[in-house]
Amino acid sequence: MNSDLVLHGISKQFAGHRAVDQLDLTVPSGSFFALLGPSGCGKTTTLRMIAGLEQPTAGSIRLGEQEISGLRPYKRPVNTVFQNYALFPHLDIFENVAFGLKRRGVKDFKSKVDDMLGLVELGGYGKRRPSQLSGGQQQRVALARALINRPQVLLLDEPLGALDLKLRRQMQLELKRIQTEVGITFVHVTHDQEEAMTMADTIAVMNAGVIEQLGTPAELYDLPATTFVANFLGQSNLIRAAIIGQAEENLIVDVHGRKVTVPLPRCRVTEGEVWMGIRPEKVFLAQAGTEQSNGSNQLRGATVTDVSYVGVSTQYLAKLPWGQELTVFEQNTGARGTLEVGASVDLHWLPEHTFVLDAEQDALAGVEDLDSGGAG
Repeated sequence: MNSDLVLHGISKQFAGHRAVDQLDLTVPSGSFFALLGPSGCGKTTTLRMIAGLEQPTAGSIRLGEQEISGLRPYKRPVNTVFQNYALFPHLDIFENVAFGLKRRGVKDFKSKVDDMLGLVELGGYGKRRPSQLSGGQQQRVALARALINRPQVLLLDEPLGALDLKLRRQMQLELKRIQTEVGITFVHVTHDQEEAMTMADTIAVMNAGVIEQLGTPAELYDLPATTFVANFLGQSNLIRAAIIGQAEENLIVDVHGRKVTVPLPRCRVTEGEVWMGIRPEKVFLAQAGTEQSNGSNQLRGATVTDVSYVGVSTQYLAKLPWGQELTVFEQNTGARGTLEVGASVDLHWLPEHTFVLDAEQDALAGVEDLDSGGAG
């Protein structure tokens, strides 16, 4: 039976401001799906409309064959886990998890609660109160309480936002494991790119109430559709360029008088002014004149302006002859020596690591949003 979650033409207006704009979205049944975007992009509003906590201004929400837009929140086969856990402080952990089952009149709840506490690795914690648990443990209890009702969809609203970095990374893997084990559709809202990429099968990148791009983490990272996605997911070097011709399956791109090639499927536009993009870790730096091109793209005559050692990699800034600085990440494998500030270098990278975007888009879209947290 098809139980995909389908949003069709969903919009939400708040006092003249359109938070979500004509959204069409299908979340496959049993998948781990992330809504990713900066603060204020509409992702939390979308989640709240699925939960029934907000009513759409327009559009419909279906779960399988059932239209759920008009249903009250408690009538919908969905449950929500919030950032603040919302546990009952006066009940022990067992009673917190059992709450939903007991309210529905389920008699044989003890084994179900024990199984669920086992799933979230809190088997021996049933008699403790929420105040006796760490933040990560409380989050697991909130998860168990939501999952025990066997919702068709579990909604997660920035669920790891209150945890410290190390615990958050641990919980990302835990959530992924739990979702795989229970097989329930998870829809996860976050502004944290790493969190979305670690856990989700599919990510919808949202910006200003619309979806900029939808795909697997690898698709979004390797071949961004817009400058916003290129900048919001990781870092990108975007260089002004112009398409000047085609050779077999490649486009020839002029970059400030130098020619580079880009495979056609990696070009979002095929003529005129463009942004040529390349991820920092895909660029190879070499002392000027020491490396042959061997089919790779190259920009010669750059100067190293900054060197930062960050453990796993060294991060360089390399200034090109026209004044633009590119970021380059090099893994610290020990195979090559570190370059010094002031060194003359050439930049090499493979054509298949290049992408081309429409020059009409803002090269800084998504950059200033990276550090903004909070709901959206």
